Amino acid sequence: MGTRLRPAALWGATLAVAGGAAVAAWAWARLRRRAAPPAARPAAAADQGKGHSKQILVLGLDGAGKTSVLHSLATNHVKRSVAPTEGFNAICVNTEESQMEFLEIGGSESLRSYWKMYLPKVLLLIYVVDSADHARLPVAKQLLHQLIQNNSTLPVVVLANKQDLEGAYCITDIHDALALSDIGDERKMFLIGTHVAEDGSEISSSMKDAKELIAQLVLETQ
Repeated sequence: MGTRLRPAALWGATLAVAGGAAVAAWAWARLRRRAAPPAARPAAAADQGKGHSKQILVLGLDGAGKTSVLHSLATNHVKRSVAPTEGFNAICVNTEESQMEFLEIGGSESLRSYWKMYLPKVLLLIYVVDSADHARLPVAKQLLHQLIQNNSTLPVVVLANKQDLEGAYCITDIHDALALSDIGDERKMFLIGTHVAEDGSEISSSMKDAKELIAQLVLETQ
């Protein structure tokens, strides 16, 4: 029996991982297809989790760039956020085929206990990491693996953010640092390098690819 390949989107290439070996292949096709106190959100989130929820959970350490990424996805333009999210950040993004509800939870230690509370209610997990924050990548790895260890089929999109910064790890280094080969074989898992450019500018092509991929995964998962 052959080993099932697990895809991870890399800028324009796809990284197929089989038995610990990584093979790059040009297989990426463009897919057509505010803050609130922590105690104030659980009831609302539980209601949204019923029925055909389209909610997408956005997690990652504080300072990874989650809020800036969400704004870019929602508006197709860049607006950098300097202050870390203190609580929750909900954004709705419309595409031609769907309406996606993103819920960001802050990444500080005091808020990480809320992460698992929302995980069973979502269609998809987006996990944002700061590619230039080498010292905290082991923490990001540990938290990601703890989050999904009991959910073998939840689709995961890892955004290796801040690729434009000097010293940022490349995609293959991020893949190894997060030990993404150890994530279950039944899972749809993608790794995309992203960056948020200057304020007011149009979002990068990698961010557009991420938005299209997320929209496609939402349609497939419902």
